Amino acid sequence: MRYLLLLSTFYLSLTALTAQVTITGTVQEKGTGTPIEFATVIVGDPETRTDLAGATTDLDGKFEVTTTAEAFFVEVSFIGLEAVTITDFTVEKGRVALGVIKLGADAEVLQEVEVRAERSSVEFKLDKRVFNVGEDLSSTGAGALEVLNNVPSVNVDIEGSITLRGSGGVQILINGKPSILASEEGNALGSITADMIERIEVITNPSAKYEAGGTSGIINIVLKKDERRGFNGSVSVNTGVPDNHSVGVSVNHRSEKFNFFSQAGAGYRSLPRDSENINRDLVNGTEIRSFGEDFRNELFFNGTVGADYLIDDYNTLTLSGNFAYEIEDQPSETRFQRIATQTNDLLAEWRREEETEATNPKYQYDLQYQRDFKDNEDHDLLISATGSFFGKDQSSVFNNTNILADFADESQRTRTNFQEALNTFKVDYTCPVGERWTFETGAQYVLNNVSNDFEVSDLINGEFIPNIDFTNVFEYEQNVLGVYGTGSYEADKWGVKAGLRVENTDLNTLLVNTDERNSMNFTNFFPSFSASYKFTEALSVQSSYSRRVRRPRLWNLNPFFNIRNNFSIRTGNPELLPEFTDSYEVSAIYIFKQVVLNASAYRRFTSDVIDRVNTFEDGVSFAKPFNIGTNTTNGLELNGKYDPVRWLTFTGDINYFFFEREGTFDGTDLGFNADQWSAKLLGKVELPADIDFEITGRYRSGVETLQGRVSANIFADFGLRKKFMKGRMVANLSVRDVFASRFRESFTEQPTFFLYNYGIRGRFVTLGFSYGFGKGDAMEYSGRRRR
Repeated sequence: MRYLLLLSTFYLSLTALTAQVTITGTVQEKGTGTPIEFATVIVGDPETRTDLAGATTDLDGKFEVTTTAEAFFVEVSFIGLEAVTITDFTVEKGRVALGVIKLGADAEVLQEVEVRAERSSVEFKLDKRVFNVGEDLSSTGAGALEVLNNVPSVNVDIEGSITLRGSGGVQILINGKPSILASEEGNALGSITADMIERIEVITNPSAKYEAGGTSGIINIVLKKDERRGFNGSVSVNTGVPDNHSVGVSVNHRSEKFNFFSQAGAGYRSLPRDSENINRDLVNGTEIRSFGEDFRNELFFNGTVGADYLIDDYNTLTLSGNFAYEIEDQPSETRFQRIATQTNDLLAEWRREEETEATNPKYQYDLQYQRDFKDNEDHDLLISATGSFFGKDQSSVFNNTNILADFADESQRTRTNFQEALNTFKVDYTCPVGERWTFETGAQYVLNNVSNDFEVSDLINGEFIPNIDFTNVFEYEQNVLGVYGTGSYEADKWGVKAGLRVENTDLNTLLVNTDERNSMNFTNFFPSFSASYKFTEALSVQSSYSRRVRRPRLWNLNPFFNIRNNFSIRTGNPELLPEFTDSYEVSAIYIFKQVVLNASAYRRFTSDVIDRVNTFEDGVSFAKPFNIGTNTTNGLELNGKYDPVRWLTFTGDINYFFFEREGTFDGTDLGFNADQWSAKLLGKVELPADIDFEITGRYRSGVETLQGRVSANIFADFGLRKKFMKGRMVANLSVRDVFASRFRESFTEQPTFFLYNYGIRGRFVTLGFSYGFGKGDAMEYSGRRRR
């Protein structure tokens, strides 16, 4: 009996072994013969159509997969290409050799794209505009940045810098929440491809659901639930003049339960700047002129790692982190002249040289839990905790050398130890009721803590002695607790949404050495309302109102300053109050064939406006921010996109506004009226051989300010992009400020003094290469601007 059992076991094992079939083959692209890496190979049951086994091709397009089934079929597929199903093959000695399998362009996909291009892709949804990517995309395999560039009011330049209505500072969300994938500090957004995106939502007047702190708007990228699985990533290498050299890699792997993503990068960059300043004393008839050149040279390293864990179909947990480290070197040289204005005689001349070294560690974390409910895809709960830390350990030495006369002060030295921690805790709950009503509620708690130990030392008798007038420790703590609730009703053609947000702000500042304290605690209400109506498929209108707050930025509160030019000093004010703005907006969008037009009229009333006031003493100008009165702005914006032919696109934006300032300072009336306008025109040409050419011109008119005026400015950016290997590899050439005309020039004219300030960074040229591997696509830009 024992031998019979052994014999049976041996027979069954042998049968299983001989029943196993190994399937091999090579996948290539039809027409070019290029191997297709990471194509999907599925072995399926011909009766149940279920998957029996699977594999992906290697870098040479080869694959090997095994199955124990007696009857099966093989299906080979890749994103954007027509799948091939193989049922006719021969099994010889347990092996199936399929040879070379050719995949060509999917005719159904191409035909579908043509149909999509004829349908509207933009619509109003209560407090936002929605760009339906799945109904409009005209290029298979496009990246997220390319899709964003198709959205009205949104522009992505060839370096990947995103603006909304011509303004930066746009908050990017992924599936309605902040994400490291959308961080401006990294390249992760380039790893999101068009086939992963369901829609893009643009919000120019955010509702009470969003933090009341002012931004230029919100862009929410909503991903499809069937996000592409597998391995993908990209590598980029960049070089430029002035020095802008970097290398980076982005890797993502998605499986049924996990989505892992990571990045790493390193580089070196330099930011030069030329400046000119005039401080003219109209009482004494003298002036100080300065001409300077400074650099910010930076060696940087950064890395990101994170994972999404799909607990089940309704629960997802995300954890991610980012670390960066920068080593700065800031050499500068400024030449000063003291001149008698009436005779133009040179009274004194000296040179001030700076040597600055700094290290900047940064890190951030993101922990999120999302719960979806079975009854409705929009019924969900989101709990998140995010935090960041930034540090700066900096030391500077300023050496003065007299050239004519003995006027310059002795050398100086500064030391800075800066630390900032920011932590945000949020909970958001969305509950649809029926098919028309939706209610939202949630809370947020933001903790911001800063410590800045700053010291200025003067060289006296060969020894550096701390200057107690300019040495102190500044401590800043701001905690903001907010709760909100919104309700909306949406019918087929119209909808309304209203909400209320309540925020309590607790702000404390302290100058430790002198025990100067300032504490504020205030509670504010931020209502919001929006409505939309669709007249036809081509014409929709939207109106909205929101109340926003702009809390004083840290550097407006921090009383310390940079003494690079110790005759033009900018300092903060720890006693600043926040600005509050009531914002009204009416918009209309019109879509007709190749033309998309968006017109908006807006009115904003701001109280406790923060503005810098210049004072003058002994040839030194001091700029310090104060709360000065109110500002009423009325504006009109028109932006549009026109595609006269498939290979040519024009995008334009014109913004005009008139404002009225009211306020006094030290008994002086500073009220005035003025206007300003700006325009942008972008032209993009798709040339043969997968070459894109792009040029953008921008103009900003001059404008009157509180004490003077700022000059008009016009400049242009240029970009050229070449794709290789069906978009796998991209080469970019970008030139920022082609004509070196992007400068800032301001005049301050007062009864007792005159100030002139001019600064320019000049032309930047960058050449970059990137390569997408796996199922990823190459990054669509050649490096980001420094933030």
